Amino acid sequence: MATLNVDSLRKVYGGQEVVAGLSFAVEAGTCFGLLGPNGAGKTTTLRLCLGLTGPDGGSITLNGCAIPADAQQARARVGVVPQFDNLDPDFTCAENLLVFGRYFGMPDAEIRARIPQLLEFASLSSKADAKISTLSGGMKRRLTLARALINDPDIVFLDEPTTGLDPQARHLIWERLKQLKSAGKTLILTTHFMDEAERLCDRLIVIDHGRKIAEGSPRGLIAELIEPHVVEVYDEGGGDLATFIEAHRNQADRVETSGETAFFYCREPRALLASLVDTHGLRYVHRASNLEDVFIKLTGRELRD
Repeated sequence: MATLNVDSLRKVYGGQEVVAGLSFAVEAGTCFGLLGPNGAGKTTTLRLCLGLTGPDGGSITLNGCAIPADAQQARARVGVVPQFDNLDPDFTCAENLLVFGRYFGMPDAEIRARIPQLLEFASLSSKADAKISTLSGGMKRRLTLARALINDPDIVFLDEPTTGLDPQARHLIWERLKQLKSAGKTLILTTHFMDEAERLCDRLIVIDHGRKIAEGSPRGLIAELIEPHVVEVYDEGGGDLATFIEAHRNQADRVETSGETAFFYCREPRALLASLVDTHGLRYVHRASNLEDVFIKLTGRELRD
């Protein structure tokens, strides 16, 4: 059963169509990802789905409610982790949770009963009385996630939840998100970390210039859209990468270059790997293809601002 349905969604800003006929459905109890370069329309799509921005066309149904007409009713069963932390610096961790719970009309007694378990979930039990200014970036992000759960939502929207975190903090957030999904929560995730999407998402869409350009499971998209092997060849200084590429291009299905690195995409890499054994001045890594390779193939290697 779909808990979020988006059909032919459109949004125009300043004469530019930033969401252009987008359609997708999110099944209950799954993690659904929206991937795309900067400016692709991901955050705008989330705001439209939450009723925070009015669409210029199309329809949205969230938790059985028409959006934006019944957005307030729908959001009563929704949690949101915004792209940037907006915790109140004047309050402690526990007070941030208490005040946020009141926005949902929850009685103080009910909120106070939930606070210890939410702080434990966020690994912040010892920080209940700590001011926000004393928290690390990872702690703030975990508290923002806990705050999004104060109303025990059915759906949690997460806009780049681990941006700026160190690897340990990212892994802890991933563990907590997996726990939420195991508990039956529906997660809707935007991220620039392809390994994050590959680990967490059951299904995802890739959007660019407001349009959907791919949809499927991470493994399904990798199998469908990219060669299974990647050999990355680096010029360490003194090696002639350009000459190597021209001499061995026919040993790969596809070759891309980025700076001093060449990416050889192969269905069968043995001949190329044999050619690299005695090559001087070049270093290489042989790996399985991943979701980042799919993303780059679909959206290009050019920098987006």
